[in-house]
Amino acid sequence: MRNAFADEITKIAQQREDMVLLSGDIGNRLFDKFKDVSPGRFFNCGVAEANMVGVAAGMAASGLQPVCYTIASFLTYRVIEQIRLDLGYHHQRVILVGTGAGLSYSSLGSTHHSVEDMGMLRLIPGLAVLAPGDEKELRPALHAALDYPGPVYIRIGKKGEPVVHETEPEFAIGKALRLREGKEVWILALGNTLPLAVEAATQLESRGVSCGVASMGSLKPLDTKLLGDVFTSAKVVATLEEHSVLGGLGTATAEWLAAQPAQAKARLVTFGTPDEFLHATTHQPSAREWAGLTSARVAGRIAEKLRN
Repeated sequence: MRNAFADEITKIAQQREDMVLLSGDIGNRLFDKFKDVSPGRFFNCGVAEANMVGVAAGMAASGLQPVCYTIASFLTYRVIEQIRLDLGYHHQRVILVGTGAGLSYSSLGSTHHSVEDMGMLRLIPGLAVLAPGDEKELRPALHAALDYPGPVYIRIGKKGEPVVHETEPEFAIGKALRLREGKEVWILALGNTLPLAVEAATQLESRGVSCGVASMGSLKPLDTKLLGDVFTSAKVVATLEEHSVLGGLGTATAEWLAAQPAQAKARLVTFGTPDEFLHATTHQPSAREWAGLTSARVAGRIAEKLRN
């Protein structure tokens, strides 16, 4: 995803002279083309992420369009006060792009995991939280963020993620993308779990279960119309995210569901990382095994929920 981001932001910069890109001590070679076509508009702010967001807020107040890019865990946990006050309170149009989100950096340990980031940031008034499902979804999501009237956090993976969409979809903030229709089960995937959702749906279909899949690329605002459709038509709705089971898509869906009238008949099952730290350095597939985020375990739990 990060390569797709670098490519798309470079294209946009050639069309928008107000675009400035700020980096938190990463991406120097990644943005070589950006620097070639947009000289003087790339700023490496070093290991000073809070300062980077403060600088971006000032740039936005001066009429520029800043985009901040660095590792998701450092862009969010270290900077929550600046995001809340410099961006949220003043409603500054700054785009924050957190790379290596979720368990992407599992080999570097819990300091680099970002599995609470969306739960924190969706509490900030006026801040949109996006998590595109693959690189084809990321590109239009970036354009949508540029048109959004407030700050936006875009959570992306690292590199080598499977591409699910055959072509670039029409991404809109606050709208989900339906990939396949289902009558009994729906899997609502957020971010880089979209390929996993498709695999799990295929396994359920092989068992004779009609399973739909949607990419919930916009966590905040949430597509409540889609939630209304699937919870009144299906028997089980599952949320799937490489994020804590607390605070993210599962929680947002449960909050919505609790406020609905009785016709919302489907039962909710949530998949995410457990409410604990992973005290190991490993790789993303192993970390997903630890969290129960595999297609077999997702399909198995859904099938059990459907039976019971």
